Amino acid sequence: MNKGLFSFFIIFIALIVSALYFSNSIQTPFISSLNSIKNSYHNSLKYLQKGYDKYFFQAQKIESLENALEKYEKNYLVMHQLASELKNLLKENNSSLRIDPRVDLVRAISYEKFGELNRIWIDMDEYNSSKIYGLVYQDLVAGIVVSKNKKPLALLNKDIKSSYAVYLGEQKAPGIAHGNNGKNILVKFIPTWFKISKGDEVVTSGLDKIFFEGLKVGKVLSVTSSEGYQNAVISPYYISNELNYFHLIRTTK
Repeated sequence: MNKGLFSFFIIFIALIVSALYFSNSIQTPFISSLNSIKNSYHNSLKYLQKGYDKYFFQAQKIESLENALEKYEKNYLVMHQLASELKNLLKENNSSLRIDPRVDLVRAISYEKFGELNRIWIDMDEYNSSKIYGLVYQDLVAGIVVSKNKKPLALLNKDIKSSYAVYLGEQKAPGIAHGNNGKNILVKFIPTWFKISKGDEVVTSGLDKIFFEGLKVGKVLSVTSSEGYQNAVISPYYISNELNYFHLIRTTK
């Protein structure tokens, strides 16, 4: 290949990559188109997987679903009874507290950028770009969902902009958790009169209305003092190894 033509080709590719990386006006439609293609791919793959499982593992799948349904129905009845008793208790005491949480299953589409493992595009319906949503994997806090270019972007626990309110230890010491783009996460602004020890469990407080109270975040590794507050280094429970389905908390009450 002619050296001049090869140099022109390299420069042309570099300009396209730079434009996509730095320009929102170019990046937004490109991301939308790419995510649309990925959504179609995931939907097709899911459809084929369902067909394959239905054809080859129908009997086994039916038995597994029957067992899961039986367990679900039992748990549902127990939770329904508890919810009814709680509502009656609130009514008798003329409480204005409302119990009406909403949680949806959402799918991760792709990482925001190559090598950026803490930011993931999320596929979800009824998206409100003015809200911040809590993201949970099984019973573990995974991060939060924010708006970027009017699209839902998940900031996982270790991302520096992922932030939410937590409690530490049995005394429920309040603090604010956020990532540092490293292995662990940090909790800051813990009042000094609370005793925090290594191994204390960290859970969501629900004070920010992003998460319910009591969802698992991690355990304390170390504690330091700075500017009139305590800071704690936390080993998170949720470890993001691959793209997954998550549960998204739309409302906490």
